[in-house]
Amino acid sequence: MDKRPASFLVGLIGSGIQASRTPPMHEREGDAQGLRLIYQRIDLEQLGLGADALPDLLLAAERMGFAGLNVTHPCKQAIIPYLDELSPDAAALGAVNTVVLRDGKRFGHNTDWWGFAESFRRGLPGASLGRVVQLGAGGAGAAVAHALMTLGVEELTLSDVDPSRAEAVAASLNERFGRNALCRVRVSRNLAADMASADGLVHCTPTGMAKYPGLPLPQELLRAELWVAEIVYFPLETELLRGARRLGCRTLDGGGMAVFQAVEAFRLFTGVAPDPERMLRHFTELGSTAARSAA
Repeated sequence: MDKRPASFLVGLIGSGIQASRTPPMHEREGDAQGLRLIYQRIDLEQLGLGADALPDLLLAAERMGFAGLNVTHPCKQAIIPYLDELSPDAAALGAVNTVVLRDGKRFGHNTDWWGFAESFRRGLPGASLGRVVQLGAGGAGAAVAHALMTLGVEELTLSDVDPSRAEAVAASLNERFGRNALCRVRVSRNLAADMASADGLVHCTPTGMAKYPGLPLPQELLRAELWVAEIVYFPLETELLRGARRLGCRTLDGGGMAVFQAVEAFRLFTGVAPDPERMLRHFTELGSTAARSAA
């Protein structure tokens, strides 16, 4: 009888992903589960490629026996035309962050929305969900907006550099969540006014990442009464969170979303239920190691 551990080859496609903690998180959990799991970074920036390389990368992954791929900026929406099937969540959101390669087919899933929702429940319990402003309506933003509505936000205002993208996400959310309410999701026309009446702010753009430093909105629009949630997690403390904490805001970093989306992706790749608490502890350990290395 063959007692060798089950083996899985998976990867992450995105731009500027060298600092991602997803690969070691998956590999450590694989070890803990008695699996042989190898997780590769496929960094478009290092390879000098764009999202137009996705067809070739998917074909190469299939030929090399990958069990699946995680997908991040700027590919979460661009990858959809090259997939065979979408889960209901991925289809509704128009964004994919997890691709399972099985039986010659490509199955697209979205675990981002559940990852954010679970992180929010744990990290900001009791936060007011009356009026929320969200910056960014791209692939990750669509998932987070879905999560916010699932959590019970009464009025969600979307702001994006591409207003038509925000309009599309708002229309989709209103179709799914707003049938018994009037304009539960809308697009910002005046960010300063929207922030002045908001209970919370969620940031879903790349601004604040190591390669995109800075603030996604003017600092003066923040105030102590707001809660502020971030999805960027490298660095874990972005400029936005630092400024919000100085004012006394309740804050949520992007680490929880990174962990909990990975929990579900691990299950999809391997068919094995991971230990969320163990993955959360490992994520924290990875941050401590990175901080010591940088010191």
